[in-house]
Amino acid sequence: MALDVIRRSLEPAIRRLLHAYWRFSRGLTVGVRALVFDGEGRVFLVKHSYLPGWHLPGGGVETGETLIAALERELREEGNIELTEPPVFHAVYFNRRVSRRDHVAIYVVHAFRQVAPPQPNSEIVAHGFFAPKELPADTSRATRERIAEVLTGRPAAEIW
Repeated sequence: MALDVIRRSLEPAIRRLLHAYWRFSRGLTVGVRALVFDGEGRVFLVKHSYLPGWHLPGGGVETGETLIAALERELREEGNIELTEPPVFHAVYFNRRVSRRDHVAIYVVHAFRQVAPPQPNSEIVAHGFFAPKELPADTSRATRERIAEVLTGRPAAEIW
């Protein structure tokens, strides 16, 4: 029991450390994120254990993995979401806040099924669908901007 408590208390710190190592150990990093809209026009957001605020679901593209395969994997892992039609590519952004070599590809998803409600875990501590005008107060700036770009048709910014 005590070991389990220690493990759970150390996991967020270990994840942050591994995330920092990952960010600085690669030459060029590429990530994917999705704007997943349900039938009511709400967008799916996640809250990570190692990062403040609410964000679009997604993550890093692994060696030998395509952007779509990475997106499908991340949506399954973070939201129990399975695509039922191909996502629509939106844009690629330079994410200089992470490093001078990080890029993020954004896709828009309307056709999906959520096979079961996701359960909070050591990586994703909260999740939900939110109306774009009723986002949580601590939704990240970049997440708000990507939602606004897609919903208003505003051209995509180059910088995350």
